[in-house]
Amino acid sequence: LAEESPDSAYHSHGSSLEEEAAERMDDEEQERLLNYWQSVGRGHQVDVPRDMAEPIQQLTRNNNPQERQSIPFTLIQRKEKLGDLLYEKRQYGKAKWACIKMKEKQYEQSICLGFMKLMRYICEQNSSGLYLGITVPIVTIVHTDEAQSAMRQAVTVAYYLPEVLQDEPPHPFDSDIIIEEWPATIVYSRSFRGITNEDSIMREISLLAAVLESPELCLRDTFIIAGYTNPAAANRHNEIWFLQRP
Repeated sequence: LAEESPDSAYHSHGSSLEEEAAERMDDEEQERLLNYWQSVGRGHQVDVPRDMAEPIQQLTRNNNPQERQSIPFTLIQRKEKLGDLLYEKRQYGKAKWACIKMKEKQYEQSICLGFMKLMRYICEQNSSGLYLGITVPIVTIVHTDEAQSAMRQAVTVAYYLPEVLQDEPPHPFDSDIIIEEWPATIVYSRSFRGITNEDSIMREISLLAAVLESPELCLRDTFIIAGYTNPAAANRHNEIWFLQRP
């Protein structure tokens, strides 16, 4: 047997050391991200389990703005006043969404837990075994009473399936996640920043209702919160959507 040269021995040993170091850094990053999400979760009274470490890391690594696919829509109208955008009127086409219904005590708990379940689906826990890719916004359907004075507990958190998966969406392993086809819809959208909870949502509903010329054209008790940043972000970019009656 030919003797291994010192040079090649160094390289093989060196590469395995590099791999070990890379794995260690990988584990440290995963732990750091998990700890961060767990601390955020505690603020929302949500327990982030250890098995979320990998999906969180995968999502974080793939969360470059250029990697994210925006949900396509047609802009119908922009309503401005003194240079400020009051709202946009948009048309969204018929599409398939992965949806999960949640009913926690607080809205923040529902969206965090719902988002974590959808993250697992996006991050390989599906029949394709592949990372599906992030689309924005992630939306939450909320319901109020007819007078728009109080919000109901039950919400639906939903993920728009990327264009390439629209015809044949991968099957979720989690039986709580349902693939639904939503009809084409006209929405009235207004942007806001910060946390989303019962108070901020009710306030945003009032603000958008006040600037719409014909709020009676929209559903009175069903609204959508569109989130462009993950629930762990401090200064979130959100929109409130009113849905035009079919």
